[in-house]
Amino acid sequence: MKKHIAVVMGGTTSEHAISLKSGKTVISHLSKEHFDVTKVVVSPEGYLVHLGEKKIPIELTTFSFEHEGKKIFFDAVFNAIHGAPGENGELQNILDKAKIPYTGCTAEVARLTYNKHRTLTFLEPHGIAMAKHILLNKNVDWNTDEIIEKIGLPCFVKANKAGSSYGVLKVHKASEMQKAIETALLEDDQVLVERFLSGKEVSIGVIEFRGEVMVLPPTEIISNGDFFDYQAKYEGNSQEITPARLTTTQLEKLEKAAKKVFVSLGARGFSRSDFIFQEDTPYFLELNSIPGLTEESLLPKQASFAGIALSELFADMIYSCLKNNTFGA
Repeated sequence: MKKHIAVVMGGTTSEHAISLKSGKTVISHLSKEHFDVTKVVVSPEGYLVHLGEKKIPIELTTFSFEHEGKKIFFDAVFNAIHGAPGENGELQNILDKAKIPYTGCTAEVARLTYNKHRTLTFLEPHGIAMAKHILLNKNVDWNTDEIIEKIGLPCFVKANKAGSSYGVLKVHKASEMQKAIETALLEDDQVLVERFLSGKEVSIGVIEFRGEVMVLPPTEIISNGDFFDYQAKYEGNSQEITPARLTTTQLEKLEKAAKKVFVSLGARGFSRSDFIFQEDTPYFLELNSIPGLTEESLLPKQASFAGIALSELFADMIYSCLKNNTFGA
């Protein structure tokens, strides 16, 4: 009997449109022979099942919906939401209470990894190299001169809880700092200020596949702009080279660091982490617990290079969460 799978996409942040593309890709690669797939779109208006022209609200207590006089339940959920509520633990909490298995990390891990500063703080004792950084809060006064004295210029100003490079700015001059902080605060109430590292930038996926943690071939990022911003990621303003042009030593250190980040954080299913090389040492930037999943996205390209089709990866993730009955586990 086919398993009924909800592919949940969209979300309530600036990444809504990107998540819709990821969700569409997931649906297109799930076998209709093995899965009965339903599209669920999340927006500020709520959780809506899309059945042709019909849009039916989800009853969140049981994560089910009514159609033609019948109550419809799901066997599992494929989480394809970038940003809230899919990457910050909200969706996972709902599914835990409804006792529905889901792909990806638990609510606890999602809350941790969605917060860039908390992630960095958590990883520091694990020997992961990272840039010097400080956290600013919206309702607490800050002094831009003191920030610059501590972090230096140029530096990055980032919304602490956001993805797809929304709310990320590179600051070159002291006169730009205040406006950059204010811009980042439009995305989140906390801002991470991070020292700029000049070096080769790479992004590397780590997946759980057929019961094993597997590190994928990394991608080298060459941005045509000032850094790997939204335009570089999604509008072709960059070069992406898979596999990355690394020495044997660099690749070994990167694979070790990426796997350590994945395991130490308690990630599950898949993730993609970004690093900057300083000579032979990879410096960790951040982890995406729900990376982009379109054919043009980095992790799918890396999986393809490793000989793993998206249909295989997505199906394996669903079967894994069903097997492990992973709601909050």
